[in-house]
Formats: sequence, structure tokens, C-alpha cells
Amino acid sequence: MSGAQLSVPELRRAARHPVDHKVIAEHRERGDMELHIANISAHGFMVDNAGELSRGERVIVRLPEVGRIEAYVIWKRDERAGFQFERIIRLDDFMRIIDILQPNPRLRDRSR
Repeated sequence: MSGAQLSVPELRRAARHPVDHKVIAEHRERGDMELHIANISAHGFMVDNAGELSRGERVIVRLPEVGRIEAYVIWKRDERAGFQFERIIRLDDFMRIIDILQPNPRLRDRSR
């Protein structure tokens, strides 16, 4: 299965929303692992506790509104890692995710 074909610069320009959300990630070799999502976009997310994960590794996470979704590590620095979803989340689903995960309602997009 091929993932979304976005370049790293395109992903960096995507709107990222700060969140404070723990998920259990399913890893093929490492089993279940707890990850802390620090920010999220429709294209992917960043964790701040990546541990031994390295570029190219894949996990499956469960998110509100979209359920199980596969993501893979596209960059890693120290304990932080950026993941790209295997598919882009639809805008309406993504906005509902933000409504659920956004810790500070003042940071939510008011144009909706």
C-alpha cells in the first residue's frame, strides 16, 4: 500500500494544531506503545516521546472520528518524531478531531 505522496516541505506548511493526546500505537515488531501527540494536521502528527522509533517505521493509531489509521515516521530528532498519515484526513473529520483534542478552545479556528 502506498502512502500519501507529500514532500516534507509540503507537510511542514500544513496547519498544525497543538494538542495533548496520548494514544496506544500498534507497531508490527514492538507491539503496543504509548505515544504522546503534541500537534496534529490533516496530513500527520508529531510526538514528543518517540523513544527508539526511527524513520520509515509504521504504526497504527486510533483517533476520534476516523478510527484506526496508519502513519509512518518521516523525521526524528531526539525524542520528537513526525508521522505522515497513510491518507489525508478529510477536512470535516479533521475539524471534529480538533474540536475533541484541542486543549485550549481559544486556539481553535473561529472562522467555522
